[in-house]
Amino acid sequence: MANILKRFGDIMSANINALLDKAEDPEKMIDKYIRDIEEDMRKVKAETAAVMATEAKAKRELAECQDEIAKMQRYAEKALTAGSESDARRFLEKKGELAGKQAGLQQAYDLAAANAAKMREMHDKLEKDLEGLQNKRDSIKAKAAVAKTQEKLNKMGASVSGAGEAMAAFDRMEAKVDRMLDEANAMSELNSRTDDIDDLAAKYDEAGNTSSVDDELAALKEKMGL
Repeated sequence: MANILKRFGDIMSANINALLDKAEDPEKMIDKYIRDIEEDMRKVKAETAAVMATEAKAKRELAECQDEIAKMQRYAEKALTAGSESDARRFLEKKGELAGKQAGLQQAYDLAAANAAKMREMHDKLEKDLEGLQNKRDSIKAKAAVAKTQEKLNKMGASVSGAGEAMAAFDRMEAKVDRMLDEANAMSELNSRTDDIDDLAAKYDEAGNTSSVDDELAALKEKMGL
């Protein structure tokens, strides 16, 4: 019983919060506490029932002794009424013996009753404490469920954020490729214009060479009288 009371004292003290803080899974930890306490409560109930049974037995024995004393008193009175003083004396002697026994039975009953009252009080308090822990367990489990949901949401948020960053990176890559393409097209256009100028200059260069040949041919024909 002392171990049971110590366990209840430890669990119901503020130390339970420190123990739960250290636990990897508070839900499992408090479930274990509840199972332990429920097992202890079964022992407390059995012990309380035993003490109450002792009280009931002591009360019954005391009542039986008191009834015997009352019965001896009645028999003594009947014996005197019947004129038998010796019988009355014997009944009164038995009554005296029972009265001595009654004192011991009364003392035993008073002690048993006090013990039973203490056990019932202890039982009721532990039962109330157990109910409080059960309510706390429900509260812890509810908070744990909310925390787990929040953790999932945080992870999902991180994934969404990562996807957004990936999209932004793709946008930057696309913009870079577009810029490279624009630059390539511009360079191609510039190169194309240079080729046009060169072709045009060559045209006139060739035109000049053709005119010189024509002049030389005309002079030769004139010289030859052709």
